Amino acid sequence: MRLPDFLPSFPGLRLAPVLAASLLALAACAPLPAPSPVYTPAPDPVYEGQALSPSQAAQNFVAVVNRMEPVILSECLKRARGANCDYQIVVDDRPGQSPNAFQTLDEAGRPVIAFNLPLIAEVRNVDELAFVMGHEAAHHIAGHIPRQQQTASTGAILLGGLAAAYGYDEATVRSAQNIGAGLAGRAYAKNYELEADQLGTVIAWNAGFDPERGAMFFTRLPDPGDRFMGSHPPNAARVDIVRRTVADLRAGRGM
Repeated sequence: MRLPDFLPSFPGLRLAPVLAASLLALAACAPLPAPSPVYTPAPDPVYEGQALSPSQAAQNFVAVVNRMEPVILSECLKRARGANCDYQIVVDDRPGQSPNAFQTLDEAGRPVIAFNLPLIAEVRNVDELAFVMGHEAAHHIAGHIPRQQQTASTGAILLGGLAAAYGYDEATVRSAQNIGAGLAGRAYAKNYELEADQLGTVIAWNAGFDPERGAMFFTRLPDPGDRFMGSHPPNAARVDIVRRTVADLRAGRGM
């Protein structure tokens, strides 16, 4: 037996032996039934501040990938015409990390969603896991990486050009380019996060999960506040956009 197709090898990312064993066993389970159009969360006693066991965390991860992957593919094909929608979902077991998930592209331009082990262990239920997965998938669908790269490139050109025009040396020009890229790259970062929260809400909802419950993940994260040029919006703003999006979906005003 081999690992499921949604957990391929990826440079620098692999499965921890214990989690891999759990996932291999779970991979033999029958596929989950198709999600209901309207999700009603069942009582979840482990949600109230308690961490999941390793086996439950692994089972939840497999279950969420099984339900989310086809919806992510469908939303990507519908919204991001011409984009590569062949997502890889991988597990990052590098040691010493804080809970994190991220979206990137591999060398071939294939979208990659990575979850590290601390994050898989940190989430309290499948709704939180699905919301995070939808959020990361939304970054690619919305084209945030190329948009941010373009903005950063423009900032580097502008600030570097100004430094050169004032006659600064090559090292100072390079430093100005780096500063310009960093500032410009962060200019829309908070907007991108909110866009991903909104679209991630839709994706999780369409897969049969409860995004409002999933967004409670933010209540356990340090609040970045509303810092100027910060990379993430305040947690309250993120929860608010999820609630407003769910209200629209319940009213039939899907985006």
